[in-house]
Amino acid sequence: MVITRFAPSPTGYLHVGGARTALFCWLWAKKKQGKFILRIEDTDRERSTEEAVTAIIEGLSWLGLHWDIGPIFQTARFDRYKQVISQLLDQDHAYKCYCTKARLETLREQQLAAKEKPRYDGYCRHYPPVHIDAPHVIRFKTPETGAIIFDDLVRGKIEIQNNELDDLIIARTDGTPTYNFTVVVDDWDMGITHVLRGDDHINNTPRQINIFKALNAPIPEYGHMPMLLGPDGKRLSKREGAVNVLQYRDDGILPQALINYLVRLGWSYGDQEIFSVQEMIDFFDIHQINISPTALNPEKLLWLNQHYIKTLPEAEVAQILIWYLEKRGIDYRNGPDLKQIVIAQRERCKTLVEMAEKSKFLFVDEVAFEGDLAKKHFSHDVFPALHGLLAKLKEISNWTQGNIHAAITAVVESHHIKLGIIAQPVRLAMTGTTVSPPIDMTLYLLGKEKTIQRLSDAISQMQTPI
Repeated sequence: MVITRFAPSPTGYLHVGGARTALFCWLWAKKKQGKFILRIEDTDRERSTEEAVTAIIEGLSWLGLHWDIGPIFQTARFDRYKQVISQLLDQDHAYKCYCTKARLETLREQQLAAKEKPRYDGYCRHYPPVHIDAPHVIRFKTPETGAIIFDDLVRGKIEIQNNELDDLIIARTDGTPTYNFTVVVDDWDMGITHVLRGDDHINNTPRQINIFKALNAPIPEYGHMPMLLGPDGKRLSKREGAVNVLQYRDDGILPQALINYLVRLGWSYGDQEIFSVQEMIDFFDIHQINISPTALNPEKLLWLNQHYIKTLPEAEVAQILIWYLEKRGIDYRNGPDLKQIVIAQRERCKTLVEMAEKSKFLFVDEVAFEGDLAKKHFSHDVFPALHGLLAKLKEISNWTQGNIHAAITAVVESHHIKLGIIAQPVRLAMTGTTVSPPIDMTLYLLGKEKTIQRLSDAISQMQTPI
């Protein structure tokens, strides 16, 4: 069975790169009808926070990347790590290192001065300690000859000589285990078959494989994905996407859009741009991940987001819209059917934040005119038509979009004016702006009572003596 894992460190939020890694791991497990494990690598207790754990779990849940097993916390597995460390010591695959910080700093300075790569020289591996009760770390005995060769699922054959690796620390002075060691034990115990992660981990892989071999444990297949770049082709900055994935939610991005966006960051299926989740599962191939770095394209994300706003069932979008309205203190129950709002606004809104903001006028008791728009559109000669429209609207007994349209048309024709002459001041009276859905739709959504009240107030406020 294929078993993948997403193993973030809770020292920060779930960002775009992490979300893409989680998605690819999730897709491969689903495609192969395997298992997807969420593992929280929280051994760095000084930097790990509950806030980050919550954000990671909430971010994955919002994206729909539900795990089959987990979350598993490494801090709950310290006894297991101690057991394996004892095993490595007993089998002479690890040793206690008593080198002081001063000695290690001196060694590093000497190596740098000689233009050598800084690394531990294996002193305690070859010379017995003087004081066995002194503070010490535990180091893994890296083979001194040979090489680690593995077929990377993304990059192909990778070979690293063992003599390029030093004896890494697997337990600190206080006994806490280190990353490269705990990852191996966890992947072994959890039966991980495929490890997909960023290419910043390539140097960790030979170290981990050596530990797997020492434990006589099955070695997973590895795939290292290239980093994501900002729109300018440079290292990703926080402003461009290296932020909490939940910020995309707060900015009005649908999870369906972000998932669709993420899957195309380094993977493709012909020229297809729009994928359902089932299509992603069916078409995804771990061996077709692009080896080249991929740059983010915010405009494409907005394009995808509007596509999903326009094509998802309006009831589904309306249900999500509630969260954005409530965040703005809007009581959505005191207004029109949200499904009708989605239908009216979806062609002109790229985000749900935009939709919520542009729909606020439907829920408030009154609106204020923006800037000098009132002076521009409430000209002296438009008031007769506005009075005529007010009368026509009052006569409508069945408040439908069709009847509203007929009333507006009748006034336009009787006063021999263009629709825009009356539509803009009416729109301004209803919304406070000159941008809204079609005027008949706008009045229909607002309702007869609010429409008549706002039009009457606007006429009283702006009319000058004739």
